[in-house]
Amino acid sequence: MGRSGELPRAGVSGPLADDTGCTVLHVDMDAFYASVELRRHPELAGRPVIVGGIGNRGVVCSANYLAREYGVRSAMPMSRARRLCPQADVLPADMSTYAEVSRGVMEIFRSVTPLVEPRSLDEAFLDVAGAVRLFGRPARIGALIRERVAAEHGITCSVGVAPTKFLAKLSSARCKPDGMLVVPADGVLDFLHPLPIGALWGVGERTAEQLRRLGLRTVGEVAEMPRATLQHALGQAVGGHLHELAWGRDDGKVNPDEADKSIGAEETFDVDVSDPGVLHRELLRLSEKVAARLRFGGLLGRTVSIKVRFADFTTVTRARTLPSPTDTGQELYRTARQLFAALGAEGALIRLIGVRVEGLLGADAATLQPQLGDREHGWRDADQAVDRAVLRFGTGAVRPATLVRSTAPAQQEAVPRSDLLRPPPPT
Repeated sequence: MGRSGELPRAGVSGPLADDTGCTVLHVDMDAFYASVELRRHPELAGRPVIVGGIGNRGVVCSANYLAREYGVRSAMPMSRARRLCPQADVLPADMSTYAEVSRGVMEIFRSVTPLVEPRSLDEAFLDVAGAVRLFGRPARIGALIRERVAAEHGITCSVGVAPTKFLAKLSSARCKPDGMLVVPADGVLDFLHPLPIGALWGVGERTAEQLRRLGLRTVGEVAEMPRATLQHALGQAVGGHLHELAWGRDDGKVNPDEADKSIGAEETFDVDVSDPGVLHRELLRLSEKVAARLRFGGLLGRTVSIKVRFADFTTVTRARTLPSPTDTGQELYRTARQLFAALGAEGALIRLIGVRVEGLLGADAATLQPQLGDREHGWRDADQAVDRAVLRFGTGAVRPATLVRSTAPAQQEAVPRSDLLRPPPPT
């Protein structure tokens, strides 16, 4: 498929757009590496920024949209990029930071649907057919994902909403940066046929030249060309593939990545928080949430980690491996609170806090080693009783007293931003 920069930008769609038949989303971060760098270098806002190797043989990894206006593109030699845009600020790539931000973004996607197919650090396909009843129509889900990515990670993304993966990726490319475009099922050909042939998956420079020799310039012209003619010119497989795509037919499914190797939960506050009481209660709530997910998945975890993002977007993580695996909320909370205390972050303004468990294994009897001095009935029995209550009466039926919020205005706390993506109230 041609680069997104080769496609004309289309009008953007709102959350009320006609998304009939659209269950596939393609979410693509906007100039991902450059956006992350601008987040931690706000003094560079409004200036062209290039990320990549800074030596003589370096290449461009990413460029913000101001730099792209000068012709700078990914994979371009840095020497050429500097000639095209000599006033740009050039920053070295920090892959560990980009990977950390990517994990947080993918966690947002998986909070909507388990059917997430990452394509790289900065893009993924989502199948939201099973999420509609909880979160609303696909266009609303796309809008809420964009809100959460911006609120929790300080970067923007573009979202394509369409009936197929191919169309969803095309539509996200046409609404960049920071947009959403919906392609309804009955508008596929109107959207697709005016596009240049480079928009088709599998059309590189060589194939494009072969199509141009046939007199074809647009996707619509490829669609009108007899399949047999395309197959004679390009081969059976390629010709047949392009003919199907030109008519908007793509049977590729969203294939989720391998099973999670960890389970976690995190929250971003509407207002940065420094109150230890609020932070401790949030650690408890997250620990209980993660523990419940472990138990309902039939899993135990051995390593507990916390993530803390400060007001300036600096992010730190700390982890500790337990003597034996667990699925109890209180044990996760006790460890998470100890890790948080060891940070020495008292009084610091905190934007996000998270709890995660790694080293997962099946919760069979052999993995639960009783400890000397343990009570016959303890926290695990209490948690299992809570699970039974939840199954019967619903989430929130039983919770630690500390987490029962007062309705008194003086005691209200900052609301986590992930409430944006909770199911809408019944109408």
